[in-house]
Amino acid sequence: MNSFLKNLMGMGGMTDTVIATDFLISTKASIRNIAFAITESATPEVRTALREQLRIAVETHESISNYMIEKGIYHPSDLGEQLKTDLKITETALKLAEQ
Repeated sequence: MNSFLKNLMGMGGMTDTVIATDFLISTKASIRNIAFAITESATPEVRTALREQLRIAVETHESISNYMIEKGIYHPSDLGEQLKTDLKITETALKLAEQ
């Protein structure tokens, strides 16, 4: 097993936090991009397909957010606590990148 995988396994629950945070950020970007694409689409069929994708992306965001809130790794209504969590996630991600 290479050192990256060994270090990743040794990180415990923080890897779940980093993965969930990355997934949440990616989902937010998808929502923004799909919404933009809807405004630029030329046909009703494309808009309908994009609206369905947007609905799915919003539901996914909700699921990820709820998971993270339940696990205590996302604090949307407590900025101070969220800042602490974000700093810890950043430190973990940087440690993983050094490997």
